[in-house]
Amino acid sequence: MLTSSPRSDLLLGRFDEKRHMDELTGEAASGRGGALALRGEAGIGKSALLAHAADTASAFRVIRASGSEFEQHLPYSGLHQLCVPMLEHLDALPHPRRDDLRAAFGMAEGAPDSFHIGLAALGLLTAAAQERPLLCLIDDAQWLDRASLQVMLFLGRRITTDPIAMLFAARSGDGAQELDELPGLVIRGLNDKDARTLLTTRSPFPLDDQVRDRLIAEAQGSPLALLELPRAGGFVQPAMSSVPTRIEHGFQARLTGLTAEARLLLTVAAADPTGDPGLLWAAARHLGLDLTPSSAEASTTGLAEFGHRIRFCHPLARSAVYRAASVHERRVAHGALAEATDPTGAPDRQAWHRAQAGAGPDDDIATALEQCASRARARGGVAAAAAFLERSVALSLDPERRVERTLAAAQAHFDAGTTDVAERLLATLATATLDDHQQARVDLLRGRTAFTRRHDDAGPILMTRAAQRLSALHPQQARDSFLDALEMSLVVGRGGGVIHKVVAVARSAAPASDSPDLLDALIELVTNGYPTAAPLLHRTLHGEHEPLWLRRPALAAMIAIELWDPRTHTDIANWLVKDGRESGSPLILRLGLAQQAIDAVMTGDLGQAIAATAEEAAIADAAGVPPLTYHRLHLAAQRGRREEFEELAREARNAPHGTGQVTNLHSTTALLNNGLADYPAALAAARRATEHDDIFLTGSALPELIEAAVHCDEHAVATQALASLTERTEAGGTSVGRGIAAYARGLVTGVEHHFQESVELLTKDGLAPYLGRAHLLYGEWLRREGRRRDGRLHLRTAHELLSKAGNEGFAQRAANELRATGERVRPRSEQPYEKLTMQEVAVARLVASGATSHEVAGQLFISKRTVDAHLRNIFRKLGLTSRRQLKDHPELLTHERFT
Repeated sequence: MLTSSPRSDLLLGRFDEKRHMDELTGEAASGRGGALALRGEAGIGKSALLAHAADTASAFRVIRASGSEFEQHLPYSGLHQLCVPMLEHLDALPHPRRDDLRAAFGMAEGAPDSFHIGLAALGLLTAAAQERPLLCLIDDAQWLDRASLQVMLFLGRRITTDPIAMLFAARSGDGAQELDELPGLVIRGLNDKDARTLLTTRSPFPLDDQVRDRLIAEAQGSPLALLELPRAGGFVQPAMSSVPTRIEHGFQARLTGLTAEARLLLTVAAADPTGDPGLLWAAARHLGLDLTPSSAEASTTGLAEFGHRIRFCHPLARSAVYRAASVHERRVAHGALAEATDPTGAPDRQAWHRAQAGAGPDDDIATALEQCASRARARGGVAAAAAFLERSVALSLDPERRVERTLAAAQAHFDAGTTDVAERLLATLATATLDDHQQARVDLLRGRTAFTRRHDDAGPILMTRAAQRLSALHPQQARDSFLDALEMSLVVGRGGGVIHKVVAVARSAAPASDSPDLLDALIELVTNGYPTAAPLLHRTLHGEHEPLWLRRPALAAMIAIELWDPRTHTDIANWLVKDGRESGSPLILRLGLAQQAIDAVMTGDLGQAIAATAEEAAIADAAGVPPLTYHRLHLAAQRGRREEFEELAREARNAPHGTGQVTNLHSTTALLNNGLADYPAALAAARRATEHDDIFLTGSALPELIEAAVHCDEHAVATQALASLTERTEAGGTSVGRGIAAYARGLVTGVEHHFQESVELLTKDGLAPYLGRAHLLYGEWLRREGRRRDGRLHLRTAHELLSKAGNEGFAQRAANELRATGERVRPRSEQPYEKLTMQEVAVARLVASGATSHEVAGQLFISKRTVDAHLRNIFRKLGLTSRRQLKDHPELLTHERFT
C-alpha cells in the first residue's frame, strides 16, 4: 500500500476548498460546466483534494491526466492522457477534426494547428459527456507540455454549457502561469489543530509532545510533510531548506539499506514518465536485473507500486528518487530505456532517452533530435520543437552544424514565443565564425525579437543591417528584408520617425530591382510625397500578375486605407477570411476578420463588425493569444463607448509593442472624442497621432485633427492639416477620400459649396458613417449661419444615418443640433444587435445565413450545446420562436449598405 497516496477520507479542514469543488461539480451536473485551478506549494494537499472530488462525484465519469517533469518536451502528451479513455467517441467527430486529433497524437500524418486540435478535443469531451457528466482531473499542471496546456485552457473556457467539470492542480510560482486565466483557489497549509490531528492519527509511531510541536513547526501546514518527516528519522533546520526539499529528503531516506539492484530499478522507473510496466521490465532485463526480488524490495519503501501501471506515491517521490541517483546511474537508466523503447512507435522518446544517456556531445543523437523537432512542429508542437533543437545544439560536435542548429533553435523559440531563450541562443554565436548570410540571419532574428518588447527600437535597425549584409549575396532577399523591417514597423506601429529612418537606409543600400515594386513605391512616398507615389502604390497594390495582398496582406490593407480606397479594402478583407478558412491558418483568418470588422464599421454594418470581432476573439482564445486590438478600438470609438474604449486602450498601452500601437490609439481616441464633442481631448490626441507624419499612421487622424482644431479655434493647425489631407486624397483619387477632404475644407473655409461637394461625393460610395458626418457638419454649419430650416434637413439625415450605423456619439451630436433648431427628436430605437452579446450576434448571423449548429460551433470554437444555449437566449431577447425566423428576416441583424 502506498502510505502517502492521496486519500480523500483523511482530509482535515478544507471546508472552503471542498465547497468550491462541490459547487463546480454540482453546476456541471446540471449542464453548467466550468474549470477551477488549485494552486499551492508541493505537498500542500492538492492531489488529495482532486481525490476528494473523484470520490464524491459519483454521477461523473472521471478522466485523469498529469503533467510530467520529464515529458514536458513531448507535444500533446498531457492531452493524450486526457483523451485516451474517450477515443471510442472519435468517430463522432467531423472528419477533419478527427484527423486533427489523430495527427496530434502521432496516430496519423498531418500538421494541424493548435486551435483545430482544441476544437477536436472539445468535440471529443462533449461527445463523451452526452452519456454521463465528465470530471477531468489534471494534476501537476505546471509540468504539462505547452501544447497540451494551451488546449486544456481552451477547453476550460469553452465548457460553460456542457456537463463537464475540469479541476487543475499546479504548484504556486512554478510555471503554468496561464492557469491564472481560469477561476482559481489558493491552497494553504493546515492550521495547528488540524496538523496535530493528522500527526496523531497517521504517524507510524508514537510522538511525544515536544517532537510533535517541532514537527508541526517544521511542516508549516504541509500535510505531506507531516506524514513524511517522522519517517525521515529527524528533520532539518528551517533555514537550511524549503518544505518540499525536506519532504524529498524524507522520501530519499527510504532508499537507505536498499540493494543496488532495487535502487537502480526505482531510478529507471523514475526516469520513465510513461509508467508503462512493459517498458520498465524490458529496460530492467537489458540491465540484467532480477525482476521479482528487485521489484518486491523496491515496493517495500512505499515510494512506488509496480502493477498494471508504475505509479509513484507522489510526484515529489519520483523527483527524490531521480535526484538521489548519481549522474552515472541516471545515464545507465536512460540508456536502458532507450534500448527498450520502440524506435518506430516512439522515436521521440527514444531520442530523448538517448540524449539523457550520453556523457557528452554526439552528432548522431543531435541529428535524431533534429528529426524529433521536425515531427513535433508537424504536429503543432512549436515549443517542443524548440526544446528538441536546443538540446540538439548542446550535443553538436561539428561547429558548422552547431551554428545552423543554434539558428534553427532560436527561430523555433521565437515562433514559440520564448524570445528570451531565442536571444540567449543568439548570444552564444557572438564568438562563432559566421559568414555574411548567417550573420544576417542573426540580425533578422534579433530584430524580430526586439519588436516584441515595449520601447525597444532596435528591431528596425537590426533588420535593415541584415538587409544590407544580404545586398551583395541575395539581392531579392535583401529587398524583402527591407520590406520586412518596414512591415513589422508598421504592423506594431513603430512611430517617432522610425519608418523614415528605415526608408532612408533602403534608399541608399537596397539593390536595384528589374522594375518598380512595392519597396520603390514606399521609398518614393517617403521621399517625394503622395502625388508621385500614389500611381505606383495603386499599381503595386493591384499588381500586374497578382494583387499585393496575396503576398503581403497587412501592407496591402494599410495601403488601401492610406489611399482612401474602401472597395479594395473590402476585397482584401474578404480574400483574407476566405484564404484563412481554406488554409486553416489562424493568423491569416484573424487578420482577415479584423480587417472585415474595420470594413463593416466604415460601411455602417455594426452587426457584421461585432460578429467578426467575436469570431476573431474566439480564434485568438483557441490559439492561446490575446485578441487583436485595433479593430476593437475602432469599433468602440465609432460607437462612442468611452468606458469600453478606455478599457481597450489600457490593454493597448500594456501590449508588448512599441510606440506605434499607441499612435493608432491616439487616432481612435481623437475619433471617439470628436463624436462625443470633447474637442480639446480630440485635438490633443490627433496632434500626438500626427506629430511625426509617419506613413500609414497619420492619414486617418488628419480629418479628426481638422475638425477638433476648428472647434478649438486653432485655425493655423487646421489649415496645415487640410493641406496634407488634400494632397493625400487628391493623389488617391477616390470619391471617399475627396469627399472627406471636402467636408474638412468646408470646416476650414466656411464655404457652403465644399459641404455640398462632400455630400455629393460620399453619396456615391454609400459609406453611411462618413456620409452621416458630412450631413452633420453641413447641418451644424447651416444652423450657425442662421439657416435653421435648411439645417434641419441635413441634421435629420445625419441622425438617421448615424443612428442606423451605430455611431452613437455622432448621432447624439445630430440630435442635440436638431433640438437647438426647435425640433423634437424621437428617442433612438434599439437595434437588434444591441440586445445581444457579441457572441450571440455572431451565432445569430451565422444561423441567419443557413449554418447548422455544428457549423456554427466549428466556426466560433464552441460546443454545439453552447450554440443551442445562445440560440435560446437570442430567441428570447428578439421575441422569436425558431431558426426560420432568423433566416427569413436577416435584416434583424444586418444593415443594408446605403445607396
